[in-house]
Amino acid sequence: MSDDHRTNLVSVIIVNFNGNRFLQDCLSSLLRQTYSPFEVILVDNASHDGSVAFVQEHFPHVKIFIQKENLGFAGGSNAGIREAHGEYILTLNNDTIVSPGFIEELVQPMMSDPSVGMCASKMIFPDGRINSTAICISRSGAAWDRGGGEPDRGQYDSAEEVFGPCAGAALYRRSMLEEIGLFDEDFFLFMEDVDLAFRARLSGWKCRYVPMARVVHIHGGTTGFKSDISIYYGNRNLVWYVVKNFPSQTLLLSSPWIIGRNCADLPYYILLHGKGRAIIKAKIDMLKGLRMIFRKRQTIKRRTTVDAIERWILMWSAIPKVK
Repeated sequence: MSDDHRTNLVSVIIVNFNGNRFLQDCLSSLLRQTYSPFEVILVDNASHDGSVAFVQEHFPHVKIFIQKENLGFAGGSNAGIREAHGEYILTLNNDTIVSPGFIEELVQPMMSDPSVGMCASKMIFPDGRINSTAICISRSGAAWDRGGGEPDRGQYDSAEEVFGPCAGAALYRRSMLEEIGLFDEDFFLFMEDVDLAFRARLSGWKCRYVPMARVVHIHGGTTGFKSDISIYYGNRNLVWYVVKNFPSQTLLLSSPWIIGRNCADLPYYILLHGKGRAIIKAKIDMLKGLRMIFRKRQTIKRRTTVDAIERWILMWSAIPKVK
């Protein structure tokens, strides 16, 4: 598609794996958007719950791309991005319901500031608590959703610059993705958005938090909360994104926190949660993949200063506690 036809077009990418029960609400909310033009692309990761047939019957305007196997969020999103025609790419979890002005609010900061390559939305749990208002990271590599679990009292209702967005409901500039690359498919699930945001930051791109872009997120609707799969990929990928992206000086100075956290993970998951198999496999596979991650580290474009990155890396003492 020509650049003229891409202008202002938003491509909404929804990765689906056996999420039929969520699709009615998710896709219906997109029909109520105040913004145009946009296209909706559903990437189905080899579902077997009738998802594709449901969408074909009830939402014929949605473009469906069926995968032969489950590519995870990273691979599924990339498959959709490669088929997308938009100037802007909106990644959206299938277990979300977006407000009518969602897309319109997200697009505005990118249109007004060419240095903004990512926009984060305000994600809320169905019970009204905050799910995410941006990604935060610490020296240990821990990454979390800003405000996660807090009652929504309006404390995150100011637009501001943040480190990066949760990809469950995030807008990316296509030209940025063409420069830094798409999601790392070796991550499969979890931390792929942290990795992408880090690469964008290293290349000099900014992220804006847009509080008026609101979305209800069931969260864990596909993978489950604290399931074996979330524990495995979350803990494996946490070290991978750190080794891949932290500036050399930051990586060296942060090593005590990184090592300490990884040691503490073992008794935490084994003794407190009975998830020994998942966490041990995560640590073993993390170590096996480090050579690959070091190779990828050499390919990352680093156009910003260490100080510009360090400002986003928090100490545990700076992390707000949920009350």
